[in-house]
Amino acid sequence: MIYFLSDAHLGSRLVENPREHEMKLVNWLDQVKADATAVYLLGDIFDFWFEYKTVVPKGFVRFLGKAAELVDAGIEVHFFTGNHDVWTFGYLQQEVGMIVHLGPEIIELSGKKFYMAHGDGLYYVEDDRGFKFIRKIFHSRLAQKAFRCFPPQLGQEFGYAWSKNNRIKNLPVENKFLGEDKEYLVVYSKQYAEKHPEIDFFVYGHRHIALDLQIRNNKRVIILGDFVKAFTYGVFDGEDFRLEYPD
Repeated sequence: MIYFLSDAHLGSRLVENPREHEMKLVNWLDQVKADATAVYLLGDIFDFWFEYKTVVPKGFVRFLGKAAELVDAGIEVHFFTGNHDVWTFGYLQQEVGMIVHLGPEIIELSGKKFYMAHGDGLYYVEDDRGFKFIRKIFHSRLAQKAFRCFPPQLGQEFGYAWSKNNRIKNLPVENKFLGEDKEYLVVYSKQYAEKHPEIDFFVYGHRHIALDLQIRNNKRVIILGDFVKAFTYGVFDGEDFRLEYPD
């Protein structure tokens, strides 16, 4: 089995009980360990993550330890950076053993081709100009070097405050399906599929909606939901993909 999960936002200031929240993710990893051959984490696993040269964010040791346990057991753990945890510079690969992806990837699994990405920055509409500008800054090497000049404690507080405000701003559309013609990851997938008919599944996070939509020629767009409120995740058994919901 291959498992997919996104948007846990560990450390979020909007989560009432951070330890309980982290343990849900740890318990899920422990559960899938029994039959998983690979686990794909599609971004925003951390609500904010920035690695300094010799300092990484405080906390998340149970999650990181469990991820390392899966890696040590021979299970691939893939980590796609999201818009909240893009600033990873080697720690997750070197210390935990994750396979880190810094952008979209096309990966073949059991003869099926998957286009995977967190989902931010793939498609813009007119009112996304502000986000597009901020995203450029976040991905700028110069801006990343400048951020390292802040003391880690100050940088962390700033990051979590920014993340909280960003999440509050997006709550009106979070967890709400906007419709097939307005859901930009669906629009993007349809356009991409026209030029790349070999793709079978488009799998994303980011939008915090659980969506399994068949588009042209039996291709499917999967948005994984989140692991904050819905606690949904994806499963691929070698032939079919399904979204799983909590009992």
